[in-house]
Amino acid sequence: MKTVFKTRMGVVEAIAGVSFHISKGETVAIVGESGSGKSVSALSILRLLDSNGEVTSGKILFNQLNLKDLTDAEIRKVRGNEIAMIFQDPMTCLDPVYTIGDQIIETIKIHEDLSKKEYKERAIELLRLVGLPDPESRIDAYPHQLSGGQRQRVMIAIALACRPNLIIADEPTTALDVTVQAQIMQLLKDLQSKFGTSIILVTHDLGVVAEMADRVVVVYAGQVVEQSTVIDLFEKPEHPYTEALMRSIPRIETDRNRRLQTIKGNVPSLKELPSGCRFHPRCPLASEKCGTEEPPLFKVGEGRESKCWLAGRDLKVKREAADKEEESDEAVTAFESNKHLDDQQLLLDVKNLKKYFPITKGILSRTVGHVRAVDGVSLDIYKGETLGLVGESGCGKSTVGRLITGLIKPTAGEVVFEEKHLSKISRQDMKQLRRRVQFVFQDPYSSLNPRMTILDIIGEPLEVHNLVKGKEIQKRVGELLEIVGLAKSDMHKFPHQFSGGQRQRIGIARALATEPDLLICDEAVSALDVSVQAQILNLLKDLQVKMGLSYLFISHDLNVVKYVSDRIAVMYLGEIVEVTDSETLFNEPLHPYAKALISAVPVPDPKAEPDRMILTGEVPSPANPPSGCKFHTRCPFAMDICKQEKPELRTISEGHTVSCHLYGKE
Repeated sequence: MKTVFKTRMGVVEAIAGVSFHISKGETVAIVGESGSGKSVSALSILRLLDSNGEVTSGKILFNQLNLKDLTDAEIRKVRGNEIAMIFQDPMTCLDPVYTIGDQIIETIKIHEDLSKKEYKERAIELLRLVGLPDPESRIDAYPHQLSGGQRQRVMIAIALACRPNLIIADEPTTALDVTVQAQIMQLLKDLQSKFGTSIILVTHDLGVVAEMADRVVVVYAGQVVEQSTVIDLFEKPEHPYTEALMRSIPRIETDRNRRLQTIKGNVPSLKELPSGCRFHPRCPLASEKCGTEEPPLFKVGEGRESKCWLAGRDLKVKREAADKEEESDEAVTAFESNKHLDDQQLLLDVKNLKKYFPITKGILSRTVGHVRAVDGVSLDIYKGETLGLVGESGCGKSTVGRLITGLIKPTAGEVVFEEKHLSKISRQDMKQLRRRVQFVFQDPYSSLNPRMTILDIIGEPLEVHNLVKGKEIQKRVGELLEIVGLAKSDMHKFPHQFSGGQRQRIGIARALATEPDLLICDEAVSALDVSVQAQILNLLKDLQVKMGLSYLFISHDLNVVKYVSDRIAVMYLGEIVEVTDSETLFNEPLHPYAKALISAVPVPDPKAEPDRMILTGEVPSPANPPSGCKFHTRCPFAMDICKQEKPELRTISEGHTVSCHLYGKE
């Protein structure tokens, strides 16, 4: 299959001869970095390309029917009926002005002629099938009234509406919490075993691939570079790109004091593809031949293919030699975990912090209730330390970060930064505080002004805080760009001229401009590919060593949090439920919620059989939280006392505190 797009610069070949197959009841994963052609391959199958895109050659055979040659009317009969698609972001795919019931019924109406009552019964049956609670009443709900996990379940219900033989799932769990992700993965497995549905899974999460897939297709720059069964691929990758992707993943067992392996450079532009092997400019094992001759797709065993001149040879020996050179060039000593915090200076002390947002009603906007976003959070951060803050979406993690920086005012409680109380300092002192506490946001593109050059973006805080003036600004911006691994010449470019990882580096450079003591990283790597994510995590660790920075690292990716954090605070529905060092939390979690989060982490090993503790139900509304322990409605160990009495945050051992009646005074 070959797919091209017509642009102002000419015709761009996005997919260059991709070939793979899928059998009934099988799951095939398509993996690779952003820009490799994963989603375009999936969209090409259903002919859902933009108007300037076209499948120009090859065949797309579905039960001997060539989808490439079908008319628009004929392909519409296949979409949703025989082949369905689950998109990455359900909020942008669901119509906000129609109920979820109407949107499910609409799909059924296109392909089946039923009565009004039968349409509704089928919709309720589908919602019940995907595990949406109380489907009889939820059928009349609008998308904004559902959580992210519930919206994704609705998307799956729409995909299953006509019982298709093939489902294409494009990053179906990327934006979800680990607990919801585990539920969605289990749901897809159950549906597959029940109906014998085939699944094409498009993702860059190799943990999900290991648990879900039977076979894997690795794509790079519009080409298939490796195909294999999932077990063979993880045991012995045959292409350097596949191996490099796997080595980039931070795992729970990864040594915090070692650098993550990275893939240098970026996926090449489709307008300027390198000669020979398309991966050779980034490959540590490349030879002269790789730069001049494009390798064919070699067969290296039953059902295995690799597009590499080294196919069939042992990459491990060559890789170890390359690693030794790399380690000698880039040796770094990361901060050791389990530091003696008593010997360190306290930087930030948060005491019983609360933030209630009013719920207003009527013309007079009368307050009828409050959303308890943060409900009594206490934590501390020492100089040179990284504190991880984890929990599901909506638990109040980002609000805590904004309260610490003074971007929003607390309802109650106190934030003390180097013995200065935020509520008592002057406006000038607050300006000084914001210079010393900086934010690195989740989406670097939306946090960078597209109309400003990088020089203006990074130079702005230097001017605001009178740190550098005149021509010295340009010099300082150049230094900051070099610190984060970019070139001085990049300062004259605009944000859209950079990749996602480069934009995140610019966001970090901007945060470093004011020479802060504390960086609040709010999901700073969650939207990045594993290869780029490894680069940013290495950068953050290097900066911590060089500059003595402290981090509050907010994330729902527990593998990343484990690798980067000295201590971890687990948050649920506005409250801290457990705090300890990262090793202890992952080896001996005490709170049932912490146990559930850790058990839900996808393991990048297809032979592993994780003992999952799947949480039932959704996170309760912070506007009407449960009495007693807020987690008791979902806790498998809940007792009567949990429903009536709120547990205190108690010290169980040195540096380990937990809020749970299972560890009470008794």
